[in-house]
Amino acid sequence: MTRPQVEPWVPADDRGLAYGDGLFETILVRDGEPLLWPQHMARLGRGCQRLGIPMPAAAELDGLPAQAGPGLKVLKLILTRGSGGRGYFAPPIAKPRLLWQAFDFAPQPQHWESGVRVRHCRLQLSIQPLLAGLKHLNRLENVLARSEWDDPDVAEGVLCDTQGHLVEATCMNLFWQRRGCLETPRLDGSGVAGTLRAVLMERLEINEVTMGPEVLAEAEAVWLGNSVQGLWPVVRLDDADGSRQLNWTLGPVHRTLQGKAHELLGYPATFAR
Repeated sequence: MTRPQVEPWVPADDRGLAYGDGLFETILVRDGEPLLWPQHMARLGRGCQRLGIPMPAAAELDGLPAQAGPGLKVLKLILTRGSGGRGYFAPPIAKPRLLWQAFDFAPQPQHWESGVRVRHCRLQLSIQPLLAGLKHLNRLENVLARSEWDDPDVAEGVLCDTQGHLVEATCMNLFWQRRGCLETPRLDGSGVAGTLRAVLMERLEINEVTMGPEVLAEAEAVWLGNSVQGLWPVVRLDDADGSRQLNWTLGPVHRTLQGKAHELLGYPATFAR
């Protein structure tokens, strides 16, 4: 297993670089302690099993968060199949390459406090059950979706799949409350199964549903969230042209789920009403 201290560059024949043949995890680390580490390792393990890439030893992975240093950091782990093979045909015995980087992180408390404006994206996510849920290295759909707007007042973009079903935002999972019940899109065809989403679903009754974007008009509250940024209440949803489509007023219903999510990440769990 190649580590960046030994080989701080990626060779041109690395399959992750050439084909997106690999996985990554983005982990919030507070003073050397990783948040939601079991969930991140479980997702990495599922991805390794599905792609046929050997999972790094726990001893090799478990020591990395401490190397991120003091304060609030983000640790990014990148695991590729390594070099070798011929074209798309992968080598029969993979020699994975593990890379990592850590960088300072400052969250955006104004998004927690005041909520965010988001928009629909024109891009539709392809449906591929074999890759659904994985945080694999081929993220071109997300890159293209994120290029659809440059308005700094728009925090995120909501994505549907090619059948018109809600999936996620460009880098966050989607949640809403409808008729008093929490719901989130089912991710059996596309999308990334986030680690914050996973732990919230373990602890709360959140129904996975297959619904089109029209369901959001019935929602009492909408949130976007991931394990780095926490949970953002959505207060405005625009269409793909940037015109206002739906609004929500911040209230106690938003703060309840947000507080539960933030307790897991060490972020503020209570806010002014």
